[in-house]
Amino acid sequence: MSDGQDATVTRTGARHRQGAPRSGSTSRAGRNLPAAIATGVTLGAAVALSVFTDRRFFVGVICVALVLAVWEMRQAFAEQALRVPLVPVAIGAVCMTVGAYASGPEALVLATTLTCVAVLVWRVADGAAGSGRDVGAGVLVTLYPCFLGGFAALMAAEPQGQWRILVFILLVVLSDIGGYAVGVLVGRHPMAPALSPKKSWEGMAGSVLTSALGGAILIPLLFDGGQWWQGALLGAVVAPVATIGDLVESSIKRHLGVKDMSNILPGHGGIMDRLDSLALAAPFVWAVLRAVAPV
Repeated sequence: MSDGQDATVTRTGARHRQGAPRSGSTSRAGRNLPAAIATGVTLGAAVALSVFTDRRFFVGVICVALVLAVWEMRQAFAEQALRVPLVPVAIGAVCMTVGAYASGPEALVLATTLTCVAVLVWRVADGAAGSGRDVGAGVLVTLYPCFLGGFAALMAAEPQGQWRILVFILLVVLSDIGGYAVGVLVGRHPMAPALSPKKSWEGMAGSVLTSALGGAILIPLLFDGGQWWQGALLGAVVAPVATIGDLVESSIKRHLGVKDMSNILPGHGGIMDRLDSLALAAPFVWAVLRAVAPV
C-alpha cells in the first residue's frame, strides 16, 4: 500500500504536484495519521459488516471499489494523453466480480477475456489514431486491479468465505503496519529509492515478521487442520507480494506524473492507493487457502 511516495511531476498540468502542502499532522512516512486512521477504521468496519452479514454485500463493496479504481486510473492515464475506455472496463469489472462469486474461476477468466475484447472494439470504433496505446492502457486496468480483485470474490464464495476474506485482509494490513512502524523507527536502507523513497529493507523485514506472526495465529485458529507453520509461510509470502503490488502502483504513478491516484480517501489518497497491495496478494492468498482448507 502507498506510503506517500514522492513522485516527480514533470507535466505542468499534473493534478497532484510534488511537494504540495499536506493538511493536518503528517508522519515521517508522509501520512496524515489521524485522517489515515479514521479512514482505515471506517473502511474496515464497512468491509467487516458486509462480510459477516451477507457476503453478497461484500461482492457489492468490491464492485464499487473496482469501478472507482477504474475511474481513478482513467483520470491518471489521461495525464499522459492515454484514453482508457471507461464504460467497457467498468462494466467488465462488475461482471468479473459477480461472475467469480456466482460461477467460479472459469467465469472470472471468461469475463476478463470478453472485457479485453470489448476494450479493443470500443476504442477502435472511436478512431484508429492512438488506439494501440489506449487499448494497452485499457487492458492493463482490466487486469490490474479488476481481474486480480476478482479473486477476493472467489474467496468470499467458498466455504468459510468470511474467514478467508478476514485472513486475506488482515495479513495485508499487518504487513503494511509492520513495514510502516519498523520503517519509521529504524529504516535506514532504501529498498527502491527510484520508486518509493520511504520504503526500506528494515521496513520489509517488519512486514514479513508481522504478517508471518499474524498468519501463524489466524490459520490454526480459523481453519480446522490448519497448521501454524502454514500460516507463517503464507504471511511471509504475502508481505513481499503486497509490497511488490505497492511498488507496481508507484511505478505507474511515477510514469504518469501523479502523486496519488485521487484524494477521495483522507490520509490515504485514492481507492487504488488502498487496493494496490490487496489486488496483487489476492490470487496468492486464494490459492494457498484452498490448499490449507480445501473446498
